Amino acid sequence: MTLTEQLILLQAPNPAAAENGRKLWKKGSFSALHRTEDNTLYWAECAGSGKTPYRVSIDWTGPDAPVCRCSCPSRQFPCKHALGLMFQQLAGGDFTPAELPRDIADKRARQAARAAKKESEGPAKPKKPNAAARKKKLTRQLEGLDMAEKMVDDLLTSGLGALAGSSAQTFDKLAKDLGSCYLTGPQTAFTRIALAVRAVQQDPERAEEAYAQALRILVALRSTIKKSRTFLQDKLEAGSFTPEDSALFEALGGVWKLEDLRAIGSLRENVRLVQLSFDVSLDQAKKEYVERGWWIDLDSGELFQTRNLRPMKALKYVKGDDSRFGLLEVPALYIYPGEGDRRVRWEAASPRPLTAEERTALPALAQPGLAAAVKQTKAAIKNTLAPKFLAVLVPVGALGKVGEALVLEDPSGGRIVLRDRPGEDPCAARLSMLELPAGSALFGLMYYHEGDRSLCLHPYSLVTPEQIVRLLY
Repeated sequence: MTLTEQLILLQAPNPAAAENGRKLWKKGSFSALHRTEDNTLYWAECAGSGKTPYRVSIDWTGPDAPVCRCSCPSRQFPCKHALGLMFQQLAGGDFTPAELPRDIADKRARQAARAAKKESEGPAKPKKPNAAARKKKLTRQLEGLDMAEKMVDDLLTSGLGALAGSSAQTFDKLAKDLGSCYLTGPQTAFTRIALAVRAVQQDPERAEEAYAQALRILVALRSTIKKSRTFLQDKLEAGSFTPEDSALFEALGGVWKLEDLRAIGSLRENVRLVQLSFDVSLDQAKKEYVERGWWIDLDSGELFQTRNLRPMKALKYVKGDDSRFGLLEVPALYIYPGEGDRRVRWEAASPRPLTAEERTALPALAQPGLAAAVKQTKAAIKNTLAPKFLAVLVPVGALGKVGEALVLEDPSGGRIVLRDRPGEDPCAARLSMLELPAGSALFGLMYYHEGDRSLCLHPYSLVTPEQIVRLLY
């Protein structure tokens, strides 16, 4: 294991914790520095607010998943003291070799016993659902869909102009009722409509934008209700109460567990992933930050996304995600049902630097040309349950202006306008300031621009044979 600052930052629950740990190291808060002869355990004392210093240790038995222990009362994990000790280790502090402490040896033994037991038992199997409770839940969900459908029909019949005279509290109440019907997906949709109502009432000049947003939500919601009713009725009649390989499960608000994804066979082994882009956004309706990573499978060229959700009320206690550089070797990649940019998760992964050969291979994973990407995007956005964009990696030929528009041309002469999506960072202007080396590819989101009714590309990263140039941050 090679300790790097990037690895330390990846362990931190948030940037503040990492910075506080760095400050502890810089001001010399650590004393009694020790390590084992095999360098798998580092421990020390750290001065705290009281008279008794905290006892902190870092166990590197699992190089990619260090076990941090500290006697402090912090609810963050790892705490700032453990992160500070990592910075102390990175700086090459004078750690004196010593025998493995008895308490750590006992904990390692118990951990090894648990791991051996888990391995002998095999993969965890999904728990058998309570049929009576699940039947009751499905019935309640169907009742909620009836309630949501009536509101959607009323809105579409009366026209979106009625939003200006509507009460946002009406939609908030309906959203709350849908939550009690186990329909958190439609619940969020009505919360977004409530936000649109408030936007119209607070700023009439934003009415057109708010109406367009509300219409998109209503169209998707109507489709969700129609498809979900058939989906739930079929499950109820068949007595099937387990998650299925269907995007409707999540659209209704279902939460996938890893054992459920394994049970439906949505798993791929020994995958090599490279992150192409990373961004953070605030979902006002859900009141949570969404940390999104875009990844490419180095072997298949398939694009995936990861989403780390951090509720505003629990930011201190939910570990934040961050940009990843290099290559990630994932023993088991869990893939969510759906089409297009499918979401993925994993339990463990090993990072390492990209080799020169792997860097050179990245641009070659691009689509054959813009025409293929356009065809794929059109097919994807026709699905009313899918986002109205698709992540694509396309080959770069030339970049230039046609009138006022910034245009990308692929090697075969196909062209597309580069334009930032509304409300997102201005990446297109940044791209125009870069040189595009031969053999490069461009990663971004292809989307439908309502203004001129055309497909555009919002660039996120330039992928060259030597490096990935990120445009977002």
